[in-house]
Amino acid sequence: MNGKAIALMIAGTATLLIQTGCKSREESAKQELQQSGYDLTPEALFRAAESDDVTVLGELLEHGVAVDTRNATGDTALHAAAVAGMKKSADFLLDRKLPVDVVGAEGRTPLMVAVLSGSPEMVRYLLSQKADPLLKDAAGNKALMLAVRAGRAEMVAELAPYDREKLDTALLVAALEGKAGVIDELTNYGASVYARMDDGRTPLMLAAENGQVEAVEMLIEIGANRFSMDDEGRIAADLAREAGHEQLAMRLAEAPGREEFGIEEPADLGAEMLAQVSEAAAEPAAGAPAEDGSAVPWNKPVAGQGGGAFGALPGAPATLEGVALEAPAAAAPAAPAAAGPLVMRAYRQKELPLRVESVQGEVATLRMSGGGVTQVAQGEAIPGTPLTIVRVERRVQDVKDAAGRTEVSVVEVEDSTSGRRRELVSGLESTAHDPVALVEDAGGRRYVAKAGQRFTGADGAEYVVIDVRPNQMVIENRTRAEVITVPLRGPRG
Repeated sequence: MNGKAIALMIAGTATLLIQTGCKSREESAKQELQQSGYDLTPEALFRAAESDDVTVLGELLEHGVAVDTRNATGDTALHAAAVAGMKKSADFLLDRKLPVDVVGAEGRTPLMVAVLSGSPEMVRYLLSQKADPLLKDAAGNKALMLAVRAGRAEMVAELAPYDREKLDTALLVAALEGKAGVIDELTNYGASVYARMDDGRTPLMLAAENGQVEAVEMLIEIGANRFSMDDEGRIAADLAREAGHEQLAMRLAEAPGREEFGIEEPADLGAEMLAQVSEAAAEPAAGAPAEDGSAVPWNKPVAGQGGGAFGALPGAPATLEGVALEAPAAAAPAAPAAAGPLVMRAYRQKELPLRVESVQGEVATLRMSGGGVTQVAQGEAIPGTPLTIVRVERRVQDVKDAAGRTEVSVVEVEDSTSGRRRELVSGLESTAHDPVALVEDAGGRRYVAKAGQRFTGADGAEYVVIDVRPNQMVIENRTRAEVITVPLRGPRG
């Protein structure tokens, strides 16, 4: 046998040995996997991921199963781990370079499927791994909206801080679909019960129109006004009745009592807002620590403004000269971005159960919530209310949604109970007081704020409130000569 033949024989033998060795290792791997209850198949990758079995995951990848293998629906093993809440599996797969936002069935990421089927801990874990909560699935839904539509209230707390601009939209959807628990959670993080559709419908109106009794009860409990009107002058009861929900309409249609028409001062609402914010912030679900019982002062009185830069709270101890006390604010859960020196915790705007339609001479035409239209002359009391019309006029001014300045009807009313007066203007909601917010500074001090008032924050800066809106405040920092926007974050946002 010549040298060339010997070399060929040796090479062939080596190839056979390698093939035999590979087969032997593959058979050995199959046997080991079978002993663990698995096969050397792509399907086993998903089973292992769902079982948090990283040893089997490693064996499968080592013997040729691709980390980005997809099942029949198009999902990856990371989707399977996310659904099952298996963090060890997810961590293993991410370490093997499977993208955290890999898209699967219906255009959904692992974060999205965890929101729908997993646990808050898994959602929190994926967010910590830089999963993007603002991505949309094939139907255009972000993770927060998926949580809303699925009624996953426990997921809202994880996602709301990342998508604050859409909290009001989420609340409107939750009201329409009757997700009471979601409604409660959204408002804790900054969604406003004063949100409106383009046609003026509020969350309460949407819930009533769609017969969502539990959602209606929740919205009323957290401050929704059943006498608010849409652009056509309809209240929640009207919409419920038009949609055939007669029993719900009857529950909502109870005529407003005289107290519903009372003219109020912003400071009147301070104690109410403080109590609600403190209660929500202290709930265990928010992850807030227990309060230590110590007290911090509200804003001290400012010369010429009586009772404090934002007014003293009712029931403030007289011996403290207008300084009310409350426990320090509970710590909020970590948010994606650091909060500024001020946080808006709550908003109040009580809408009166009437609206100015027009004035003619000294007679005002008023639309009463659920009671049609009535005409009242200057100097007369509005029937069923403590309000007397003391002045009517027409004037030109800016009105929302109007192009430029327009002529409006103005009715000034006086509350016979308190002697307070207020202007009501056609084209605008009739409200019992100026918009008011509960603001918290970096030191945990809380202030009742309305437009035009000043205070000094814990950071030493001097602030002036320019405007208060349902979902944000516009404030001037005079110390730094800049205007800042402070969004509503809610008691736990």
